[in-house]
Amino acid sequence: MTAGTSFNGRSALVTGAASGIGAAVACALNDAGIERLVLVDQDADGLDALPLRCTVQRWIGDVTDEALWNRIDQSIGTIDHAVLNAGVADAAPITSLGFDEWRRILSVNLDGMFLSLRSALRAMTLDGEARGRSAVLTSSVAGLKPIAGTAAYGASKAAVAHLARIAAAEHAGDGIRINAVAPGRVDTPIWTRNAHFAQMVEDLGSRQAALDVLAAETTPLGRPATAAEMAAQIVFLLSDAAWNVTGTVLVSDGGYSL
Repeated sequence: MTAGTSFNGRSALVTGAASGIGAAVACALNDAGIERLVLVDQDADGLDALPLRCTVQRWIGDVTDEALWNRIDQSIGTIDHAVLNAGVADAAPITSLGFDEWRRILSVNLDGMFLSLRSALRAMTLDGEARGRSAVLTSSVAGLKPIAGTAAYGASKAAVAHLARIAAAEHAGDGIRINAVAPGRVDTPIWTRNAHFAQMVEDLGSRQAALDVLAAETTPLGRPATAAEMAAQIVFLLSDAAWNVTGTVLVSDGGYSL
């Protein structure tokens, strides 16, 4: 274990934990010695399938449901870390983007982020001993680089990045660090479980061929990141090794924003 990256005796909240980056973070924290994980997702089977040895509290529900967070607030106790990762994605030009779809994406990506961040911060300050605690919010390179067809997704992720900075400013005096990550293309279900990707797989003959085409279009370094690679970066930001880092947005996009 690298100095400063042990999580022995600590607890963490992870949203969007049943698959992709969230699942990889839960497993990485488990391997780093985390004592307790509070996991939130709509996919109960996905949460149950995670190979975790630590104590796990599972909450099945929608991150946009304030009543869910009120129940979590009453039982979560004090936590040390949070990875707020739940999100959805879709693409359409502004002129053909329906208002219902706009609201759906903004609701999950921004309203859900606000509710989960509020609960996480309340839990981190519950015992008055907040110093050394930390959170990471999942933004996106689409929130930093204007990409045609991503009005709802990009706007929501830009707001997430700024929300992280505001939270960092509000809680630096408490000793709580809040950062964001802005991934580019990552091989996760948010990008591969959609009709566009399925059509690419059918047209090109294999999943790998479709990933290669997407990487060529959006990743100068040549391949998408894996969920485990993103999780390693997030765990670093959570850890004591990053004690002096707060209010930053780590862009991890393979050079797409250059």
